[in-house]
Amino acid sequence: MANVSKRLNSLSESQTIAMNQKSNAMKAQGIDIINLSVGEPDFFTPDHIKQAAKDAIDANFSFYSPITGYPDLRKAICKKFKDDNHLDYTPEQIIVSVGAKHSIANVVLSVVDPGDEVIVPAPYWVSYIEQVKLAEGVNVIIEAGIDQRFKITPAQLEAAITPKTKAIILCSPSNPTGAIYTRDELAGLVEVFEKHPNIIIISDEIYEHINFVGVHTSIAEFPSIKERVAVVNGVSKSYAMTGWRIGYMGAPLWLAKACDKLQGQMTSGASSIAQKAALAALVSDQKCTADMNQAFRRRRDYVLSRIAKMNGVRCDSPDGAFYVFPDMSAFYGKSNEGKKITGSADMSLYLLEKGQIATVPGDAFGDDNCIRISFATSDENLVKAMDRMEAALKAIS
Repeated sequence: MANVSKRLNSLSESQTIAMNQKSNAMKAQGIDIINLSVGEPDFFTPDHIKQAAKDAIDANFSFYSPITGYPDLRKAICKKFKDDNHLDYTPEQIIVSVGAKHSIANVVLSVVDPGDEVIVPAPYWVSYIEQVKLAEGVNVIIEAGIDQRFKITPAQLEAAITPKTKAIILCSPSNPTGAIYTRDELAGLVEVFEKHPNIIIISDEIYEHINFVGVHTSIAEFPSIKERVAVVNGVSKSYAMTGWRIGYMGAPLWLAKACDKLQGQMTSGASSIAQKAALAALVSDQKCTADMNQAFRRRRDYVLSRIAKMNGVRCDSPDGAFYVFPDMSAFYGKSNEGKKITGSADMSLYLLEKGQIATVPGDAFGDDNCIRISFATSDENLVKAMDRMEAALKAIS
C-alpha cells in the first residue's frame, strides 16, 4: 500500500468483519457454515418502525437533515436518558450520528491529540484501539481476564493513569464478554476519576437493553463526573436496526459542540429516513425489545449449558449483550491431524474448517485465551453449532 497515508497503514482490519467475510465465502462454495461471528440481532426490524420509515418517505423527508439530528429525535433521546438512566440532557447536548461507532469516533477525534494516552480495558471492542490510532493517540491497555469476570478494578485503573492520560473507553454491557459493571463497581472507578479531573470518560452503552440481570447503571449517573462523560448509545442492538445506522450520544455541551463541528465536516446529518425510524423506536411501546431480550436470555442459557459439558472450556456467564467469551487456552499446544493450535486465531480457524462454525479470535479483542461466540442466531442453529463445536474439540489431542 505504497500510496496510502501512514495513518491508514497504522490501522488493522476488523477481524470480526474478516471472519464474517471468510465464512460467507465458504458458504458461497456450498459449505454449510453456521455463522457465530456476527455482532447483530438476527431479528427483523419491528413492523411499526419500518412503517414509520415508509411514512417518512411518503412525507418527503428526503432532504438534508440537521447535522446533530432532527429536533424531535433529539428530544426523544433526552426523554430516554431521563426515563431509563436518570440523566438530564438538553437537546443541544445530543448528537445523532451514523451508528454508535461514529459517535465514539467523534469523541475520540474531538479530544485526543497526538501522544495523548487513552485507557482501554481488555477485552475491548476491536474498533476502540483503531480509533485511538487514527487520532494518533496511545492505547494503554488494562487486562481483565476471565478470573475477574473481564472487569477492571479501581487499583488497575489508578495504576494505568499518567499525566498523559486524556480519556478512557468503557463498555457495559460489554462486547465481547457480556460483562456488566454494577453500580458499586462503577462507584469504585468513579472514586479514582474524582482524583483525576481531566480524564474524559467515553461510556459505550449500546447493549444497554440486552441485559439479563435487570439493572443497568450508566457511569454518567454519578454527579461528580457527569460533566466529563460522553454516553454513547443507539438503536442498532435494542431494536434490531443495525443497517439503519443511527447512533447517538449525550455529552457536556462543550463536547457536543465539538462533535457537531467535526461531524459537520465529515458526514453531516445521518439519514433522514433512518432518523424517523429511530424516533418511532424510542417513543413507541418497548415490548419488542423485551421480547428480543427474552429470546437472547434463552439462547445464552442454552449455549452455557452446552459449553459447561465441553472438557477444557472455561466460560463466564455473561450478564448482557449476546456473546459468550470462553477461555480455550487448555487446547493450546494440542493438535488435530497434524495442525497445532497455538492461540485463538488457530482455534477459530480450526472451528471454521473442522466444525464449520464461524467465531472470532479473542486476540482481536485483546485476550488471546478466548474466542467470541455470538448467540444472536436461531435456536436451531445454536443446537447444530454446539454439536459441531463439541465434536471438533473432542477431536483435539
